[in-house]
Amino acid sequence: MSEQQTAGTAGETTPAGRLYGVGLGPGDPSLMTVRAVEVIREADVVAYHSARHGRSIARSIAARHLRPEHIEEKLVYPVTTETTDHPGGYRGAMEEFYAEAAARLAAHLDAGRTVAVLAEGDPMFYGSYMHMHKRLADRYDTEVIPGVTSVSAAAARLGTPLAEGEEVLTILPGTLPEEELTARLAATDAAVVMKLGRTFPTVRRAVTEAGRLPEARYVERATMDGERTAPLADVDEQTVPYFSVAVLPSRVASPPPAPEHGSVVVIGT
Repeated sequence: MSEQQTAGTAGETTPAGRLYGVGLGPGDPSLMTVRAVEVIREADVVAYHSARHGRSIARSIAARHLRPEHIEEKLVYPVTTETTDHPGGYRGAMEEFYAEAAARLAAHLDAGRTVAVLAEGDPMFYGSYMHMHKRLADRYDTEVIPGVTSVSAAAARLGTPLAEGEEVLTILPGTLPEEELTARLAATDAAVVMKLGRTFPTVRRAVTEAGRLPEARYVERATMDGERTAPLADVDEQTVPYFSVAVLPSRVASPPPAPEHGSVVVIGT
């Protein structure tokens, strides 16, 4: 990545700081990598996203490694699931937010500060960090620290292989249209559906229509407080949070059940 220098006083130049995208893993702080801990401790600025209520799951995971002298940058989403009066709608509001957040981080980098952007799971896997990366990585020296994803954590908590041998694993967002979810689930060997919460009724219908409900499992808040696992069919749709996944595991060890055939009863005349 390129390294920028900024003008200082008396014509001197200040080397730009370095940007880090830090994967924190699925929630249990003990699952953070050694490299992630090192980067957080040594950073000048620690940035993290949160909803408007101000609570940040990313910060809570990394809390034990934060120092009083850290500069904390709270990147507060202007909108999550609610409606917005932004003239560009939801997408416009989020694009404006990402641009403003990137500018705030760039100011620290231009001042020579090292910036660590915290990311739950892996920074490049359905994470908010990637929006900062796309706007800053071509201008500043950058390193991405991978993290354990919720997909891996869910499989570990279930104690069930995700995919074996030549099986194909498909990862899907629950926000896809129901027809597309159904088709993809029916066509693949194993799958994980993410981003549940409000999408759960649609996801369960798609799993059912694909003929996969008997094998489907549910994992909520894997490795975190409040973790729960259950057969997908048994889950109350009113209780499903965003941090949950549906898992259709490997069929190698447990092949799909044979279809039930009707029986013929002959009654004497």
